[in-house]
Amino acid sequence: MPPSSASAAGSFAIGGDLPVHRLGFGAMRLKRRTEDPTPDEREAAYAVLRRAVELGVTLIDTAPLYGASEDLIGEAFPTYPEGVHVVTKVGIVHAGGAFVHRGRPEQIREDCERSLRRLHLDVIPLSQLHDVDPDVPIEESVGGLAELQREGKVRHIGLSNVDVDQLCRAQAVASIASVQNRFSLAQRRSTDVLDVCADEGIAFLPWQPLAHDGLTPEGDRALADAATRLGATTRQVALAWVLGRAPVVVAIPGTGSLDHLEENVAAAGLVLTPEERTALDAALDAA
Repeated sequence: MPPSSASAAGSFAIGGDLPVHRLGFGAMRLKRRTEDPTPDEREAAYAVLRRAVELGVTLIDTAPLYGASEDLIGEAFPTYPEGVHVVTKVGIVHAGGAFVHRGRPEQIREDCERSLRRLHLDVIPLSQLHDVDPDVPIEESVGGLAELQREGKVRHIGLSNVDVDQLCRAQAVASIASVQNRFSLAQRRSTDVLDVCADEGIAFLPWQPLAHDGLTPEGDRALADAATRLGATTRQVALAWVLGRAPVVVAIPGTGSLDHLEENVAAAGLVLTPEERTALDAALDAA
């Protein structure tokens, strides 16, 4: 089994000066959309967060959309360990059973300041526009983040769920340090965005990087064959494939389970051979 350390995947400096291990932690599943977890639920979340850091994780990704996630992180770490960076998002919340966009600069400011309080931070290392508000030009939303950056409340600006055109439009307003789009073995529609990020040195944070449901039978067989040869799980191979896609990839698999956390972090030391990647890619291309 590969070494259980997130550092085994190597590191990447987001924005050129925010070094993180390339195997991070997504906090979406800690207790999603529940604003008042029970004491037992809180303790379970604290245990997962602290164990992630013990295993070498230095990037924790969260968002106001994820219910109590920001509060749980702030409670778990009254003082953050050296080198650990918590990044969050602005621009969308869950209210009244629906997703509500908040892309106007004044709303982005409210989201940012609320996150600063919840996370016990003076500066958010990376604040990401969670989704493009259909009623607000992306330039206006990113402009709101840029103003917060000038005020010293945000260190770096990122985007999420964008296409290449939206990325380019945002770059005309501010320096973009990261893009967080859905990407995995089974979901590769953002390949063009990833390629731009790789060319320009922009961090690419794939969400749902472990998803491999929906692969063709050929893809399933190639994935299972690679897992058998490597003595790993199919989830670990799927994550290793994503990490091996480009040096700018910083994966953020999420879980509320200690067992799944250990499994995910172990994938940081799993390196697919060129032949294994070729076999997986050929099976994907045949889909």
